[in-house]
Amino acid sequence: MTSTLLNFPRLNSPKLYQLPDGLTIVAEQMPVEAVNLSLWVNVGSAIESDTINGMAHFLEHMVFKGTERLASGEFERRIEEQGAVTNAATSQDYTHYYITTAPKDFAELAPLQIDVVLNASILNEAFERERLVVLEEIRRSEDNPRRRTFQRAMEMAFDKLPYRRPVLGPETVISQLQPQHMRDFHATWYQPHSITAVAVGNLPVEELIEIVALCFEQAVNTQHSPLTTHHSLAHPESPFTEIIRKEFVDESLQQARLVMVWRVPGLNQLEKTYALHVLAGILGHGLTSRLVRDLREEQGLVSHISVSNMTQQLQGTFYITAYCKVENLSDVEVGIVQHIRNLQTEMVKEAEIARVRTKVANRFIFANETPSDRATLYGYYQSMVGDFEPALNYPARIQTQDATHLMQAAQEYLSPDAYGVVVLKPY
Repeated sequence: MTSTLLNFPRLNSPKLYQLPDGLTIVAEQMPVEAVNLSLWVNVGSAIESDTINGMAHFLEHMVFKGTERLASGEFERRIEEQGAVTNAATSQDYTHYYITTAPKDFAELAPLQIDVVLNASILNEAFERERLVVLEEIRRSEDNPRRRTFQRAMEMAFDKLPYRRPVLGPETVISQLQPQHMRDFHATWYQPHSITAVAVGNLPVEELIEIVALCFEQAVNTQHSPLTTHHSLAHPESPFTEIIRKEFVDESLQQARLVMVWRVPGLNQLEKTYALHVLAGILGHGLTSRLVRDLREEQGLVSHISVSNMTQQLQGTFYITAYCKVENLSDVEVGIVQHIRNLQTEMVKEAEIARVRTKVANRFIFANETPSDRATLYGYYQSMVGDFEPALNYPARIQTQDATHLMQAAQEYLSPDAYGVVVLKPY
């Protein structure tokens, strides 16, 4: 397995270009008959103040409502006519737009994608129409038990950091936003120096670079100068020093939900995240993982249990969630804590680590199959940590995590005596 993993980076050969205006371009030729252009804008809900929480996501909607050159709906129509696809997503730390086209259509469709992102018109009428769509999305989100549970957990995980707020923002804020607020926000953040453009597919790298660079040159509106930005988030929060509990009644649930959270390093301490990813796999990924095997398969205490190490830019969250009967809540928490304790006192067996390494290795291969997969990998790392290299060497980094690393990480970050707990009961 080691030799295979060490060869993985040879699957990939992306090239990096920095333009004088600050735009970063990553490009790679790949022998698959498609080209994906992904634009990663370094702006998400984390940079918003409370008074505009939800602006980045609302703007993502408005980007598709036309420019001076493209009437509302024309971008999607032309994309669909050519059999291409487009979509977008907003997170805490970034906004991501992409199109996937046939190679022969890339030079025609890439300029449209770049035009809508850089030159969104944000007209008053369209703004008011889309506000209703976003408000409906917020209401649907609040009606979703899984999202409600996650939101409660994030409010527990962070006292002050903006990660405690929903990406969509609250209804009260979205109802008050004005088109001019959004135009200012767009002029501030949607600038070449805040954007990573990734083009992957079956065209020569030089051609991909040339098309993207030229599109940006033609699309950048030099008439408006960006506002001064202060993109500084607060400091990471201290680990929990005790067990903090919050309990809610959620009548829509069939079973109780238990969430346990620890504050852990984020992407700005990338080296410290690898061991936590492996620990998440050992505890909760697959039928043979410790919590699934013990609490679900053997004891029947839970109907579902999962573990993830979520890595936002500034700080991460080690997140365990379980569904169980109300009367089993206490036993489930005790069981989870015992497994956390075991990680701190007993070395993980090599066979368990090997299982996680194999899964990671396979996932890496699967995540490299299409131009869209690769563009997402490169864009995420280049925009979030300023380097796409970790996208290529992730399996090798996981490979280096041994039993000692795992025990040290568990001892440093996963205290069995200090964490946040959110319980939601159906009655």
